[in-house]
Amino acid sequence: MEQYYLGGDASKGYCDFVILDQRKRIVESNFQLDDTYEGHLTLISTIKKLFTKDPTAILYAALESTGGYESNWFNTSFKERNELNIKVARINPFGVKRNLEASLERNKTDKISARAIAEYLIDHPKKVIYNKEDPMASLRKLWSFLSMLTKQKVQLLNQLESALYNSNPHLLIFCKGGFREWVLKVVMKYPTAAKLAGADPVTLAEIPFVTHERAIELIENAKKNIGSDQDEVAEFRVKSLAQEIFHLKELIKEQGEIIVSLCPYKEEIRLLQSFPGIGELSAVGLMMIIGDISRFRAAKNLCAFFGVHPVYRESGDGSFGYYMSKKGSKEARSILFNVAMSAIVHNDMITQLYEGYQKKGKRKMSAIGIMMHKITRIIYGMLKNKRAFDSKVDEVNRKKIVDKKVKIVIKKDRRYQGPDETAPISRRQKKKRKEQEESQNGKTIKCGIITPAHKCTERI
Repeated sequence: MEQYYLGGDASKGYCDFVILDQRKRIVESNFQLDDTYEGHLTLISTIKKLFTKDPTAILYAALESTGGYESNWFNTSFKERNELNIKVARINPFGVKRNLEASLERNKTDKISARAIAEYLIDHPKKVIYNKEDPMASLRKLWSFLSMLTKQKVQLLNQLESALYNSNPHLLIFCKGGFREWVLKVVMKYPTAAKLAGADPVTLAEIPFVTHERAIELIENAKKNIGSDQDEVAEFRVKSLAQEIFHLKELIKEQGEIIVSLCPYKEEIRLLQSFPGIGELSAVGLMMIIGDISRFRAAKNLCAFFGVHPVYRESGDGSFGYYMSKKGSKEARSILFNVAMSAIVHNDMITQLYEGYQKKGKRKMSAIGIMMHKITRIIYGMLKNKRAFDSKVDEVNRKKIVDKKVKIVIKKDRRYQGPDETAPISRRQKKKRKEQEESQNGKTIKCGIITPAHKCTERI
């Protein structure tokens, strides 16, 4: 059975294709199609011609993930899998890029990229998952829209805080824990201190959560205003910002409720919410990224997928300490950071661990990074075992590690010759070798080749 490989490099409005055989020889030279109805028909026609010549063949097709530009082409090819012997996949651009670099290709064009995708399928067949639908694709796009709205709200809140500082600074006293809804309604009605100073206490008290006493207090404070911006432009700016923030809050709430109602992982969300620090929306966001937990063989695989696992690097004379990888899902790390910050306050187990690491000398961000890694492993355990959070389970697991007998392993020297003093090594390497020799004689080592990794400089 002959195997063929179709690589597609999608761009905005068009896509470049090429078809290779198993020996990387060109079967169908590079051709470009527009992302239109006629273009998709031409793609299917080209594929069918291939199977007409060789009915027993199998075609492996792949498109590079390019932010959604590849989706139409993927769906068109995916629909043909029932009639034709075709397997379709989306692949990570990072792998294609590294494979192309390994081939020492210096130029980069759409034609070269399409060929590189097809060659990646041939070189790394075990890295590609074919014919896999993404049931969360639409919901994930809605989540991205929600994230964008949240960022916009934060930006507008920062601008409103700056505007109030010059128009009515006394209102900022009530905004230390965040802008409350009643403050936004007051600002929409009385955007500057000059307007608020002339307000009627009874009318002002009609705003929910504004009592008659608070209304009088707000008016009296407004009369003592020192803010410099009191003109019509300042009024329009402050009022517009408050209205937009209020509208965004309502829209974010509505979008969040829709996402929660449409997410299919109801049981998993309930399990995650049993962990103090994970809210409903955070649980939904994590499940949209994780998907089916069975695709991760162990907790360390999920940690690597999120990019929260520690890595260590040592090369030549340089030695670098443990630091967070950050080579996984950026969105997952963003959610985990907020979860960790909340868990440090509301979860007793995480609070004790966090404080314990700080007492050991860990910096604040390093300790938070460790908590993110810890929470990820807990999340994996809850989802894998379908069991709600229980701090006693973690205590038992940690006790097992402490009680576990440590095997003494005598490491063989990887050198096939003794240290040669005439070797053209650096002074740093010479010092390390001297310390290693002293360690074998039972002397104390301050720093050097056998220094544990955690003693080196740490970065998270």
